[in-house]
Amino acid sequence: MEITDHLELADLQRDVQKVFGTQYVVESVSRMHGGAQKVVYKINCSNGFSFVLYVWDLSMNYFKEDIVNNDIYQQSYGSSLFELNNNYLIQNGIQTPSLYELNKDRTRYPFDYAMVEYIHGEKAETYFHHSDPRVQDRVFQRLGDMLTVMHGNKREVFGKANQNNNNPEPCHMEQFNNAKIQLSYCAQYMENIRAHHDKIIDTLYTLESKIKPRTQYGFIHGELGPDHVLINKNLEPYLIDIEGAGFFDIEHEHSFLEFRFGDYYRYLKNGALDPDRMLFYKFHHHISLTSGGLKLQHRGFSNSQFAIDLANYHADCLMQFVEG
Repeated sequence: MEITDHLELADLQRDVQKVFGTQYVVESVSRMHGGAQKVVYKINCSNGFSFVLYVWDLSMNYFKEDIVNNDIYQQSYGSSLFELNNNYLIQNGIQTPSLYELNKDRTRYPFDYAMVEYIHGEKAETYFHHSDPRVQDRVFQRLGDMLTVMHGNKREVFGKANQNNNNPEPCHMEQFNNAKIQLSYCAQYMENIRAHHDKIIDTLYTLESKIKPRTQYGFIHGELGPDHVLINKNLEPYLIDIEGAGFFDIEHEHSFLEFRFGDYYRYLKNGALDPDRMLFYKFHHHISLTSGGLKLQHRGFSNSQFAIDLANYHADCLMQFVEG
């Protein structure tokens, strides 16, 4: 049996029996790949039950430096945010894996960890290649319906679900300021970004200047790609990696969905979106994801080719944007 890099087997077994009962015995542990901000394990028990173990170990977070320096525009890390958003989503009828137990006492380990429902199924991106278009219709229409409900949760203050204080600056200024930080990082390592830095900045200012005031915000996931949606055996969608969720311009979400879901975005469209906000957030995403890909490369991300491709693709999109 593979043992976690974080919990000793005796401690894990004790927690499992405390939460689920003495008939639950840990049989196998396997590391699940892909997480950039938390470590994820699948735990199988001898009675056939499985669950997921989330570990928020900052030392293994690929964006540790940004978190420590407060350079991430919107906080999206930590067990407290996971707990908050898990409760909010479930209370509002949005499916996300259930939280069984959250340990934040740090008496034995210097990190928080949680036991979370394991969804038997596949990520939504698997259904891009499904042979039956009727199945695709069902999966992506259900996801579209879920997003309509989630984005339809409105309030007049942006921020986390438990934040109700008015902010003197409009929400898009967080992305505006973040874009300048991430662009500076990109320019250090990519010659084409460095050569076009001033033009990119000018474009950013131009796009921001067209945004008109707004006083109503929807609840968004914050980074909703097809890898952050699990589809169970009944073809029902579940949202994962929810720490960054909160009230914001829904155009931030839709501009991300548009290029992450490609042709399948047609199931997710919203006819009431502000085109100026869509363009601004799309431009921000290209800058942010170029920087994100570079940082993953520089910090030893396990899938180095993914990181390289991510940075190069969005850098090319930036060039097309400013030159077009």
